[in-house]
Amino acid sequence: MSTTVTTQLEPEVLKTRIERFRQVKSEMVTQVRRVIVGQEEVLEQVMIALFVGGHCLITGLPGTAKTLLVRTLANTLGLVFKRIQFTPDLMPSDITGTDIIEEDQTTGGRTWTFVRGPIFANVLLADEINRTPPKTQSALLEAMQERACTVRGNHYALPAPFFVLATQNPIELEGTYPLPEAQLDRFLFNVMLDYLTEDEELKVIDLTTTTHVAEADPVTNAAEILEFQQLVRMVPIGESVARHAVDLVRVSRSADAAAPDFVKKYVNYGASVRAAQFLVLAAKARALMKGRYHVSYEDVRALYIPVLRHRILLNFHAESDRLRQDDILNRILEWKPAPRE
Repeated sequence: MSTTVTTQLEPEVLKTRIERFRQVKSEMVTQVRRVIVGQEEVLEQVMIALFVGGHCLITGLPGTAKTLLVRTLANTLGLVFKRIQFTPDLMPSDITGTDIIEEDQTTGGRTWTFVRGPIFANVLLADEINRTPPKTQSALLEAMQERACTVRGNHYALPAPFFVLATQNPIELEGTYPLPEAQLDRFLFNVMLDYLTEDEELKVIDLTTTTHVAEADPVTNAAEILEFQQLVRMVPIGESVARHAVDLVRVSRSADAAAPDFVKKYVNYGASVRAAQFLVLAAKARALMKGRYHVSYEDVRALYIPVLRHRILLNFHAESDRLRQDDILNRILEWKPAPRE
């Protein structure tokens, strides 16, 4: 027996909630801008992940403010924030927590007590996640998918909302462990941080080399974030727009009959069904953030690359031709333009 849950809101309540959503979004940007310079597209994508309830992988070179961005956003949300610095000797129990034996001084009896790990937070920063072995990386899998963790057969629910914002350095290969495909697929976005412009770097110098300490203030709370996640799911999407999103995902698979020749030549494995789900959810959040009440083709296409860049696996032909995932995805967008509105 299946159950469908439909949230019905009165028009006035819905209007008030939408206005509050846009107010919080605007205030978050204002607070983050007090600390972070530039990176508008990156900030938008991470905020979309938060409003959707998804996890985000942030890839960037050292010194591009990956950790600072996550910490600043956590401050604006007013949520419980924990950070894990991933290292080669980190164990799964260091993340999830572990059971210890405690002795009652009065009776002498011994009992198992669960000591919670840093995973029990609203916002978890997994710093340099590719520096720890797969055994420890996989400790996050259940948490990212089920919002829970299992320790010694006991099931523990995580706080709601729960976000994993992981960072990784793309250039250091020694002492790193590439994330397994199953874990990569759990991330809504793979956000790429690039260098700032000259003017932006000058502004960073002005902000960080004086006695002034910039901090972001909270603008919302956990209950509101959960309401916003439900609000995003209520944004309507036309069948033609949803079909366009599904088609864009399907043609990334070399085994699909509709895939173009260059995909069949360069791609070993394409994006999963989860990619289509995330693409539509992210497009809904983007539409609401842009002040619209429905999803457009532009929303889907604007988020296509960050949603899929970590979900397609290229073969040796692409490597020999020095092609990256972004190159293939850009060619797909050119090959399959949006239908006319």
